[in-house]
Amino acid sequence: MTRMIFVNLPVTDLDRAKAFYTGIGFVNEPRFTDETAACMVWSESIYVMVLTHEKWKGFTDRPIPDSGSSEVMLCLSCDSREDVDALNALAGRHGGTADISPPSDYGFMMSRSFTDPDGHFWEAMWMDPAAASGEVPMEPAA
Repeated sequence: MTRMIFVNLPVTDLDRAKAFYTGIGFVNEPRFTDETAACMVWSESIYVMVLTHEKWKGFTDRPIPDSGSSEVMLCLSCDSREDVDALNALAGRHGGTADISPPSDYGFMMSRSFTDPDGHFWEAMWMDPAAASGEVPMEPAA
């Protein structure tokens, strides 16, 4: 069986979260969606579960952090530099905040960061396949 990741995120407005993630390219999986949670699919191995605060509290007693904090940065790989730029722009157009940090460009790899409407920190990144496979050295651009 392929290993998968299910990222679980507490959200204040489930419909707004579903609209945001759909807007940036995720697909809703209705079998795991109800009025308290939605399963949003990025790929065959990456799923984001957006959960109402009430549903979230059924899984943990840990507090939900303020929207301005960053416990983790969630990174999505893209097929090209243009896809990174497009994903960042889509995040801004669909209720998130684009470019919350300065873009990074190392020549062989580049990234841009954004938040969703609840302030969860995301990064879109691209890496040159030759650098990822070790065919060319991974050195920052001059």
